[in-house]
Amino acid sequence: MEHRSGAHAAASSICTWRGIAAAILFILVIFAAAACKKKESPASIKPSQVHSVTREMLRASGAVVREPGHIESRQEFDGRRSGHVDHIRVIVNAGTSQSQDEVVARLTQSLDRVATSSGLTRDATAAQSVNHLEYRRGPLPTHIVEIVTRATPSESPTEAGSAQLAIILDDLGNDRAAAEAIFAMPYPLTISVLPNLPHSVEIAQEARRRGFQVILHLPMQSMRIEQPEAQELRPGMSVADVNGLVSDLLEAVPDVAGVNNHQGSQSTADLTLMDELMPVLREHNLFYVDSRTTAATVAYDSAQRFGVRSGFRNVPFLDDVAELQAVHKQLRLALRDAQKKHGAIAIGHPHTATLQALRDILPEAKAQGVRLVFASEVVH
Repeated sequence: MEHRSGAHAAASSICTWRGIAAAILFILVIFAAAACKKKESPASIKPSQVHSVTREMLRASGAVVREPGHIESRQEFDGRRSGHVDHIRVIVNAGTSQSQDEVVARLTQSLDRVATSSGLTRDATAAQSVNHLEYRRGPLPTHIVEIVTRATPSESPTEAGSAQLAIILDDLGNDRAAAEAIFAMPYPLTISVLPNLPHSVEIAQEARRRGFQVILHLPMQSMRIEQPEAQELRPGMSVADVNGLVSDLLEAVPDVAGVNNHQGSQSTADLTLMDELMPVLREHNLFYVDSRTTAATVAYDSAQRFGVRSGFRNVPFLDDVAELQAVHKQLRLALRDAQKKHGAIAIGHPHTATLQALRDILPEAKAQGVRLVFASEVVH
């Protein structure tokens, strides 16, 4: 009996220790799960989700801030890195039918509605003004919106009566030295970057950092018999294919303000294709400049019908002949035509002769009553 009693006590003791061990293990599992949940909470919203909200905010902003105005964004959210949020910058010009204060108030309300529907809140603890808005998901900052109010150019006495000339430099992305030569110029040039070239991303980022405007040089099919681009818009593509291709190329050259066509004499003459493209550009809040590589182009008319801010090259190409004296002549013609037309868009390329001609001739612009501007300032 004593043997059985001892064995029973030993078994009971073992069961007790097993129970304690199980309880400790359960508590450890609960703590570990809580720790993991706490650790993972900052990543509970993915960058793709934040970027989607950003696009909704851009659409909402575009519905409020029509001409004159301008909207830009940088998609930099990374929940694992402090300070990395998506940025939106909205310029509200004077001269609208409403006061700037009314436009800013409507803009803020629209942004707040998008934020609320997406599970974000405006940060009331940050040092904010009516022109600086910060949004977050729980404790995690996701967006910063800067609203800039300014007078229209026509209201500036020193600029009154000036014609405007926007110069777009195409085909950037391969030659870093050419890009550096452009960056050294003290003029508001618009840089059009081809996607998926060795230096496309770094040139685009550096151009923005130095205050230049960056647009996507969107490859389109040409009528000439030549090697096509690996990815380009072609007649016959479906709406889904156009949307997917443009979205991919915008990711390859991030944070652009607009688009112009690379080649494209066949694509820009195809009304169906252009009518498929323009809603995509409108969705991304991008302007469009028709490079006019063919007289048969319908791209500008299509953009206007779909409400895409747009313009077109309305002076000859600067460097069809890439020799210094020839480019000198074309630049002077562009300045003259800008005066006659009260505004012009010129297109050149980063050839050595073109860059030298810009350095030689652009100092003459102001004396001729021509103001150099970004492409975004001459589209409508």
